[in-house]
Amino acid sequence: MTADLIDRTADDSRRADRAPAPRPGRRARARLRALREQPGRLTYLTLVAVLFFSGFPLYYSFVVASRDNSALATVPPPVLPGANLVENVQRVFDTVPFGTALLNSVLVSGSVTASVVFFSTLAGFAFAKLEFKGAKVLLVAVVATMMVPVQLGVIPLFMLMVELEWTDTLWAVIAPGLVNAFGVFFMTQYLRGALPGSLIESARMDGASTFRIFWQIVMPAARPAAVVLGVLTFLTAWNDYFWPLIVLSSPETQTVQVALSTLSGGYVTDQSLVLTGTMLATLPLLAVFALLGKYMISGIMQGAVKG
Repeated sequence: MTADLIDRTADDSRRADRAPAPRPGRRARARLRALREQPGRLTYLTLVAVLFFSGFPLYYSFVVASRDNSALATVPPPVLPGANLVENVQRVFDTVPFGTALLNSVLVSGSVTASVVFFSTLAGFAFAKLEFKGAKVLLVAVVATMMVPVQLGVIPLFMLMVELEWTDTLWAVIAPGLVNAFGVFFMTQYLRGALPGSLIESARMDGASTFRIFWQIVMPAARPAAVVLGVLTFLTAWNDYFWPLIVLSSPETQTVQVALSTLSGGYVTDQSLVLTGTMLATLPLLAVFALLGKYMISGIMQGAVKG
């Protein structure tokens, strides 16, 4: 009997050795997963390096804007702000009508942004959810216009502005940018996945018109993509230099980029004056991104998850 007990004990120990190890509980697995997903030192170092190289040009522009032009010739160059910022800002507004240029750029960029977002969403809704003959052909034609270089249309567009007597007016800058192919394609692709067709059919069964469906259903659903498109359009319109330089000539109609080119004129360029104007022209862009940056990033992430 003692031998049988010893044999059973040995068998139990062998089974215990061969038995799989107990799996960790749900909390333990979640803790292990969190430890694996935590960023390491290399990630933080990379982020710090990216932040430094991205923010240093903006900081050094502020340094140059707060000093006079002679300080830039010193060796080593200055890396701390000076005391000439207020004086340089006053010189910018005395040299060119910079306040008028800022106001003109706000009007142009705001008008173009509102128009592009509205018409691109409207066209995207039509291409994505409405069935009509030639929809695919028209969408391909719209996308194909993105392949045409902008410079090829400058001369015909300028001739059109002359015929309309819009030269040297803000209409000449606003009208060509009221809608663009990228916005139509972007909103079409977004609404195809973000807007259920059953929701539109339900609204039609309730007697809603097409425009009411667009205004009360499509626009709220397209808000994340509309914010992204609006910010990108505002940045593009604000930074546009080539076309306003061609079609605008008087100081009263200049946009901020044309005014900056006037600041850089002369036999010797005053870098502190130019970078002071550049810093002033950058402040509205920073304000727009500060107000809408969170919604822009959430819209991009939402589109990435759906894609």
